[in-house]
Amino acid sequence: MKNNFFNKSIGNINSRPFLNSEVTSQILYGEKFKILSKNKGWVKIITRYDNYTGFIKSHKFLKKFKPTNKVYKLKSRIFRKKGNKFFQTKNFLYFGSGISVTNKSKEFFEFENNKWIKICDTKKINHSEKNFIKVLKLFLNVKYLWGGKSSEGIDCSALIQIFFYYNRIFFPRDSIDQLKYFRKISNRKNFKKKIIFWKGHVAYCLNKENLIHAYGPKKKVLIMNIKKTINKIFKDTKLKPIQIK
Repeated sequence: MKNNFFNKSIGNINSRPFLNSEVTSQILYGEKFKILSKNKGWVKIITRYDNYTGFIKSHKFLKKFKPTNKVYKLKSRIFRKKGNKFFQTKNFLYFGSGISVTNKSKEFFEFENNKWIKICDTKKINHSEKNFIKVLKLFLNVKYLWGGKSSEGIDCSALIQIFFYYNRIFFPRDSIDQLKYFRKISNRKNFKKKIIFWKGHVAYCLNKENLIHAYGPKKKVLIMNIKKTINKIFKDTKLKPIQIK
């Protein structure tokens, strides 16, 4: 089947075509995917960015979409226009989401019929952010959410992946696949040294003393001392860091 593009702010990707099945990841506005099969109000998809498979609720998705900009803030509120005034809605687009600008006012971009976001919340689609730590720190104190990948909730592997997704560079979704990926590549030796993996968990070292991660036991993204974190995880789970060779 042909490519589709997700046109809601965010959606859950479930392991099975049931609402009570495990949410394994999420899909953001503008993400490209391919429908593999259909099942009673659900579609099985594979995302084109990271080849992630799962089920999302069936919907009338976009068939044609060419992003011109992407969201550079943690979240960007969606506005409606009435007359010459813009009014807030309860909805947002989230960091990394791509949009196709269809209209422009002094301060706003229109990306769908009467859906607007602030121009200052976006960058051009080809903008490259090289500061990994800057991106990760945007998510400080965001709640931990298994399968999450936005400011409404994020898990450890999505926190690492979101930097690459913003830059539209391939990077796996789950920590087990991220570890395998790092073991294969040879041109990111300095970056490898800053990533710590455990079985089912991943963190990024900000410096020689502290790391940042989305940490389930603390229920949020936070900065912790490296040695204390390693000791705590071992005490709680008996897991040691996995060496990347």
